[in-house]
Formats: sequence, structure tokens, C-alpha cells
Amino acid sequence: MLTYTSYSEAGGTGKTTLAANVAVSHARAGLDVLVVPLDPQDGDLSYLFDVDEQRADPAVDNLVRHLVGRGSGSFRDLVRTVDSEYGIDVIPEHNMLERLGDALRREADQRETLGESFPTRTQLLRVFREAALNEDYDVIVSDPPATAGPHLYNAIHATRNLLIPVEPTGKGQAAVSGLEDLVENLEEDLGIEIGVLAAVPNRVKGTRDQEAIVDEIEALGFDVPVVIRDRASLLEGCWRQQCSAFTYVREHRSRERDYELDTLAKFDRLARHLEAQVGIEAPDPPEPGDIQHGLPEVEP
Repeated sequence: MLTYTSYSEAGGTGKTTLAANVAVSHARAGLDVLVVPLDPQDGDLSYLFDVDEQRADPAVDNLVRHLVGRGSGSFRDLVRTVDSEYGIDVIPEHNMLERLGDALRREADQRETLGESFPTRTQLLRVFREAALNEDYDVIVSDPPATAGPHLYNAIHATRNLLIPVEPTGKGQAAVSGLEDLVENLEEDLGIEIGVLAAVPNRVKGTRDQEAIVDEIEALGFDVPVVIRDRASLLEGCWRQQCSAFTYVREHRSRERDYELDTLAKFDRLARHLEAQVGIEAPDPPEPGDIQHGLPEVEP
């Protein structure tokens, strides 16, 4: 089973867009995929996949209720299937995520008065195990906010692996220099081993300075299976139409553009790289960037 968290401590690196499209690439290859976003802000992965219509409803069951052991139904009842062509499952985000830290601390205090233990950083892992997700899914992807806190710590505890998008700018270079310390500090803080499956330079424009940043990432020993060019029009279109890049190119472009198909191919190659890291062989991998793969043939 492949589990990982898309994370960068620097904001604006495109981690949510990357997580969503690589999840689609896993599903395109015939794998069963669950995405668990944990961002309390609007304009998140739930919005991208158009499953956030209930995020402000205080009565609806949601992930936070399950994290504190007070779900009103089965965890599996939270699942929404999106991207009808490939069938990705998503746990929609809810506004209660804004108060996740407080909810976990209150529950821990109540359990302590009863002499019970309630580690606040491992509750997502508990939920995954109790729901026996390993029986139904080949891949689980988590997308927490960039800031340190209970969302991030629960995501990493549950997945144990990182996919790190890197912004190829001066700000991003500072983040690159601290990648090793970042992982070591998280391991020490959480008391677990964390694997970095890949570091992905994103929104690259091909300048010499940016190429130097890519070289620096590789020099640190991190795998860089793909470098994703700056494709603002394509990826902004995904958010506008609330769909994956594959769906956007297929359904919302009047013609196929080679440079956009190249970006889709990189999402596919990245997915194969991540799968290989844990020994998963996808049953039906597409030719990278083939947007018709796995879809029903249309009568001429």
C-alpha cells in the first residue's frame, strides 16, 4: 500500500494541485485511491473536486468528529467519489477543521480525567486502521495545510511518507536548504521514521537560477523524478472548472497542446515513481499523458 502526504513548509508551491493530479494518475493506472485533505481554508482540494457544498453545515458528519471518536456514522459514509472517469474517493473537508486543535485537546483532557490515553497526533492513523482502509485502497494521499499543527502531524503520522513540491525561487531555495533539517525535525518531534518519496520542482520557468535549485535538491540526495514547468493557464483552468488537469485538457480545451500533454505525462511518470518506491505495480498504466486511456471508446 502507498500512503503519502503532499507537504511543503513554504506556501504557494502548488502542493494541492500536485496532490490532486497525481492522485488521478494513480487511478488512471487502475489503482484504488483515497484522498484525505485536511486544509481548513476555502479553495482547497475539496473545492477543486467540487465536493465542498456541505463544509459549512454544522450538523453533517465529518472527519473531525471521527478524529475525536464522535462520528455519527461509519467513516466510510464520508467518502465521495469524484472524477467519474477514473473514480477517486475523497473525504470532503469541513469548517470544523479550523478548530481541530481545540477539539483534540478537549477530548484528550476528558479522556485524561477517566484515566485514558488520547494521543492527539495519531488519531488519523487510528481512524484509518479502524476503517480497515488497507482492504479497499492501494493508495492514500493526504493534503494538510503548510503550517505546522495537528492537521500536518496527523497526516504524517498516518502516511509516514512525503511528496515535497519545491518552489524554484529565492524563497524556495531557502526551503531546499532546510529540507534535510525539516525531515529530521519531524521525525524527532513525532518519534517515527519518515520517507521522502520525491521532491518535485514545480512552476519552473527554466532560468539558470532555477536550474541551480534543481541541482541542489538532487545534490542533497532527494529523488527528483520530474520537473514541472510553469503551466499557469492549465492549472488555473483546473480550479476554474473544478476538475483535474486531465479532465480540463480533454473537455475544456478546443485542441490538444503538446506542452500541456507533456505536463500530464509528468504527473503520470511521478505516480509510477511513487508506486515503485513501495513496490506497487499498477495493473493498467497508461502511456504517459494519454488522456483517452481507460475511457470508453466513442462511436465515430
